[in-house]
Amino acid sequence: MRGTPPELMTGQILSSGLQYSIYILEGVVCVLLVARGSWRHLRGLCLYIGLLFAVDGIGRSAVLSYFGERSIQYFYFYWLTDVALALGAFLLTCSFFHRACAQEEKLWRLVRQMLQFVFLLVVAISVLILTRHMNRLNARGFMVEFSQNLYFSCLVLNTLLFVMIQQLAIADDELGLLVCGLGVQFAGEAAGLALYHLTLGQGISPLLFSILNPVCSLGMLLIWGYAIVKTQKTVQVDTLAGEHTALAEAVSN
Repeated sequence: MRGTPPELMTGQILSSGLQYSIYILEGVVCVLLVARGSWRHLRGLCLYIGLLFAVDGIGRSAVLSYFGERSIQYFYFYWLTDVALALGAFLLTCSFFHRACAQEEKLWRLVRQMLQFVFLLVVAISVLILTRHMNRLNARGFMVEFSQNLYFSCLVLNTLLFVMIQQLAIADDELGLLVCGLGVQFAGEAAGLALYHLTLGQGISPLLFSILNPVCSLGMLLIWGYAIVKTQKTVQVDTLAGEHTALAEAVSN
């Protein structure tokens, strides 16, 4: 890499190391979900992790190595899969809302209508932005606008969900950790895009953008892995305590 600035080389090496760490952690979370049987009540999370690993770990890497980073094929594949991941993140957020409202059917009906409205609003805003910039009115522009708008909406919804969990005092540690992990990912995505647009992609902002997103993804996966392991232990302790109580009652009787 003759002629490449040392700081850029360091950034590229660090970014590559973070990316491979993400692939490993995605596989670890998948194994934890299956090995501990958590996939039975976390089907949405299991599907999302599977989609994330298939798209980011396999699909994008294969297209990148075959066509190259600056190819039009990689550009369209990246943004098309980004739309798929954004939709997956939105559906995962919806599943978390459904779990939080499991005991409140009336509240869930209201929340479901809100989620439907938000999705339609994102589509309408994406189309409106493109119609005001006729030179960008194409599938390529719509994919970029739609995925970015949907990710921002997921950030807002995830924050609202976290506040709702606190206000309703929902005793679900696993859900709280899963929501926190997703919030870390959304916050990193939003902060990275904001920094990139504010600096117009100049200076070290592209380098920070390429590092910030993987760091937040690592944080999300670590929190999710901790949630799966911690809540599994809690369930086992509660089960053993219940068995001991039942046995003690049987002996006393």
